[in-house]
Amino acid sequence: MSKTAQDLVAGTAGGIAQVLVGQPFDIVKVRMQTAPKGTYSGMLHCAGGILKHEGPLAFYKGTLTPLLGIGVCVSIQFGAMEYSKRFFAERNLESGIGGPQGTHLTGGQLLAAGTFAGLANGVVSGPVEHIRIRLQTQSAKNPLYAGPWDAIKKIYAQTGIAGIYKGQVATLWREASGYAVYFWAYEKLMHREMSLKGLSRDQVNPGYAILFGAAAGYALWAVIYPIDMIKSRMQTDGFTPSTGQKYTSTLDCVRTVWRTEGIGAFTRGLGPTLIRSPFANGATFLGFELAQRAIHRLLHEPSEI
Repeated sequence: MSKTAQDLVAGTAGGIAQVLVGQPFDIVKVRMQTAPKGTYSGMLHCAGGILKHEGPLAFYKGTLTPLLGIGVCVSIQFGAMEYSKRFFAERNLESGIGGPQGTHLTGGQLLAAGTFAGLANGVVSGPVEHIRIRLQTQSAKNPLYAGPWDAIKKIYAQTGIAGIYKGQVATLWREASGYAVYFWAYEKLMHREMSLKGLSRDQVNPGYAILFGAAAGYALWAVIYPIDMIKSRMQTDGFTPSTGQKYTSTLDCVRTVWRTEGIGAFTRGLGPTLIRSPFANGATFLGFELAQRAIHRLLHEPSEI
C-alpha cells in the first residue's frame, strides 16, 4: 500500500470519529447560526427545543451525508497534508535543513501544507455541508427533502451544479485559512513533544493526539467562525428571489448581516462549537494516529499466524 493510500485510509477513520462525536453539537450550532435573531436565548434553549419538539434522534439528523462525505473530506485533508509534508521534507533534505531526514518543517511550510489541504478538501466539503445544512434546518413537520439523495436530486434539477456548490466562495476561504492554522498548531505541538522526549511519532502517547487535536480545533475556530457563519447563511438561503433568496453574493451576505443584526451575529452559535471542538477534533486526530499505527503494524510486522 502506498503512503498516500495509507494516509487516505487513516484520514477516513479520523473523519468517521469526528462525525460520530461532533454531530449533535453541530446541529445546535447550525440552528443558532441560521435562525432569525431572538429565536433562541442560548445554546441550551436551542438544544432543549430540538429535544422537545423533534426527539433525541434529531441530533443526528442529516448524519448520513457527513458520515460518508466528511469521512471523504477528512481523508482528503490528511492525504493532502501528509503529501505536502513529504514534498517539503524532500526539498529540505536536498537543501540540508530540517534535520537528518528533512522532516522538521518550518512554520511557513506547515501553513502552506495546511492551506493546500484545506483547498483540496473544500472541493468536497462544500456540497457535503450544503446538503447537511439543508437537512438540519428544514421543517420537521413539512420537510422539503426526504434525505440527502433526494436533496441532491431536487437541488440539481432546480439549479444545476451551481446550486449544489452554493456558498463555495465562503467555504474555500474558510478551509484555506482554517486548515492552515489547524495543521500548523497540531504539528508544532506534536514535534515539540517528540523533541522534548526524544520520541518517534508512533511512540507518542495517544492521549496527546487528543490534547493536541483539541488545541488545534480551538485555533481553527478562532480563525474561521465568522466565515463559517456566512457560509451557513449562504447555504440556507433561497436559490432565487422567488424562493426566498436574501443575498446576491457572499459580500452582500456579510454587509446585510452586519447592517441588520450587528457584530454579534458573527459569533452566534459559538457556544456549542467551543464545547464540540475539543471532543470532535481530539477524536479526529486520535482516529488518524491510531489508524496510521495499525496500518504500519499490519504492513510491516510479521504475522504470528
